Amino acid sequence: MTFPPPKTESPAPRFEEATAVARNALERLIAAANEAGWGTEEITAALLKAAQFLSDSNKRDPDPADDPSISDAPAREQIGHGELYD
Repeated sequence: MTFPPPKTESPAPRFEEATAVARNALERLIAAANEAGWGTEEITAALLKAAQFLSDSNKRDPDPADDPSISDAPAREQIGHGELYD
């Protein structure tokens, strides 16, 4: 799924444009979910919950790309019990 680039930098028209683009994408997503067997109400509720989760996550950490990678973090404890597998 692709999104068109914004046509303006002015906040109010940009928000209206983003809303229209998002609604179009959601309508296609809901249609695909319906075809797969999901009900409109249940998928809409799930999308709202997922969107709220992403919004909350973005507020806590607006740029996760700046976080250190897992490989850069020091190991704190061993995972598992030292089992060996063939």
